[in-house]
Amino acid sequence: MKRGSISVAVVLLFLGMMLAVQIRSARQMQQNVPMARAQELTARLKEVKEERDTLREEVQDLRKRLDQVSAGVKSADQALKDQLEKARLEAGLLPVTGPGVQVTLNDSPKELQPGEDPNLYILHEEDLLKVVNELRAGGAEAISVNGQRLLATSEIRCAGNTILVNTRKIAPPVVILATGDPDTLQSGLEIKGGIFEQLKFWGLVADVQKKESITIPAYSGTLTFNYSKPAK
Repeated sequence: MKRGSISVAVVLLFLGMMLAVQIRSARQMQQNVPMARAQELTARLKEVKEERDTLREEVQDLRKRLDQVSAGVKSADQALKDQLEKARLEAGLLPVTGPGVQVTLNDSPKELQPGEDPNLYILHEEDLLKVVNELRAGGAEAISVNGQRLLATSEIRCAGNTILVNTRKIAPPVVILATGDPDTLQSGLEIKGGIFEQLKFWGLVADVQKKESITIPAYSGTLTFNYSKPAK
């Protein structure tokens, strides 16, 4: 009887120990599962943050490139505008202002004597041409005659008793404006034996004044090239 009781007691003790171990193991498993899940989520969160930082850097880089491209486009556009304005300026299609000279020419105020040729004492187109050529030789950058801007294609010619400039009739007094170095332009006209001395020999009015600032209008006519085109 005692042996049987002892055996039962041992079995119950063993079962109790086994049950205790199982309960403890179950509790440990319940604690380990949330911890493993938390570690997994932490690792994933770290990966997401790294991806976010990488994308943020890519966005910043793309924005920087976009700003550079935009600045480059603006710079190229401005350069093109500057080049076009320079071409229009050189072509005489824009008004200009700067230092230069004002030249005034007029017929002679002298009273004609019987038998004298009146053509000797009036202003001719060749006189204008000589003055304009002297100004150009002196480095004039822009020239106008009675408000008519002179271009490379401009003409100064006689039409009966009148003078034509850009096909426009002009009459004395003639006012010529030229931008450039005032001293050089003036000295070129007043040089000994020069055009002014020739004009004054016949009593014609020829005066030049240096100006700190003058404004010359743009060419107002049309430019048409029927037979010329850019050479390749």
